[in-house]
Amino acid sequence: MLLAHAVTLAEARSHIAALADHAHTVEASSAFERALIELDWAYGDDVPALDTFGITDDRDILMAVAVSAVHQLFDYGLDALQMELLLAALEDARALDEP
Repeated sequence: MLLAHAVTLAEARSHIAALADHAHTVEASSAFERALIELDWAYGDDVPALDTFGITDDRDILMAVAVSAVHQLFDYGLDALQMELLLAALEDARALDEP
């Protein structure tokens, strides 16, 4: 895995984890955590560590960065079906997190 690929993967993982941390409900938090597990599964659990220090609390920004990073992972070889399933899981989790 190239450094840029690892950085993008870490960014996606960190922002999805932050979304889980800042979710309003337990159900939404669990849904974001399942999306994180799905991402880890796509990479065979060979993934960089999370780093949520200094990440914004704004869930709209967190979601935008997470989605952007997932799209970038496609450029690094993430399977198109896995990408679409992950994006759908993120959207489902976000729908559960609406106040």
